[in-house]
Amino acid sequence: MIDAQTAPQILEHLQKSLTVTIYGTRWIPGTPNFVAVGQHARGTGCLQVYELEATDAVVTCNIEGKSALKCCTFGAGSISAPRLAVGTFDGKLQYWDLEHTKAPLWDTQAHASIVNGIDGFGGQAYGYGPPELVTCGRDGCVRVWDVRQQDAPVAAFEPADSNSIRDCWCVAIGNSHNDDDRCVLAGYDNGDVKMFDLRVNKLRWETNVKNGVCSVHFDRKDIQMNKFVVTCLESQFHVFDARTQHPRKGFASVTQAVSTGSTVWGAHHMPQNRDLMMVAAGDGSLSLWKYQYPDQRKVKDQDGKELGVAGSMQQLSQRSISSQPVNSFDWSPDKQGLFVCSAFDQCLRVGFVTKLSKQY
Repeated sequence: MIDAQTAPQILEHLQKSLTVTIYGTRWIPGTPNFVAVGQHARGTGCLQVYELEATDAVVTCNIEGKSALKCCTFGAGSISAPRLAVGTFDGKLQYWDLEHTKAPLWDTQAHASIVNGIDGFGGQAYGYGPPELVTCGRDGCVRVWDVRQQDAPVAAFEPADSNSIRDCWCVAIGNSHNDDDRCVLAGYDNGDVKMFDLRVNKLRWETNVKNGVCSVHFDRKDIQMNKFVVTCLESQFHVFDARTQHPRKGFASVTQAVSTGSTVWGAHHMPQNRDLMMVAAGDGSLSLWKYQYPDQRKVKDQDGKELGVAGSMQQLSQRSISSQPVNSFDWSPDKQGLFVCSAFDQCLRVGFVTKLSKQY
């Protein structure tokens, strides 16, 4: 049991009411600023940059686009020169320099319709491989883009059957521990979870979690795969141990139900501690969970093949922050415990988690 006196607490620092609907929030690396992307009531896109000033968040940049904005990431940009990649409702992928906001650096048609999810890696000072983005859309496609070559994707994974296309809701990039290896996770509306190996451009592993997949997330992008989390519509999430892949059974996993009984919109590993993650739920709550490793991470089956062993989940803290679903969340990469999130009540919130001592 967690001692209430020493347990981490989720606290709200500020709440800002808006006139727009926000779909994505991200901290700008190396700064106390963050971006929010979304939609005006008239259907146009909204990209805003906020700067923290005491107990307020002040808008320093406000861009309105033709189409609503669905998702964003700084993953393919460097800390010294952050670049924001944005996916739009009309299927476009835009790449922005926030110092020069008259127009995006480039703007390309990535999908036939809405871009549901985006992730990136490779632009930072750490890690390996080229600066790449991965996008997914309602057309069921997963596409990989090199930010230095925006004309066409460097890899694409299309639906096998054009008559039965499933909506791809989320993507994540990881396993980038050398210049050759990199994997992409994709989650679909029918519960499919697929892992694509970019080294050979093939499907590496797939499973079905029986409910629509709202988010996928690696605990680290720049290491050999350790674990990843998959969140679902029906109040549960699955954590997979990615160190050992059995040729028949795949990755070992643990399934955790959320007590609130609502959709799990996302699970986000803390950059400073990969074993802690924040779960954002459809009832407006945030809950902090810790992954506990098993005594033995792999065993051998009756055929002598290595089989992974899943750990267990422990809830450390929970707090209700909104009456509506928390649809986006981002940890600060620079300040441990600091986060920004948005909900469908048209409010932005900045908060922090206390007592993140070494025991957690």
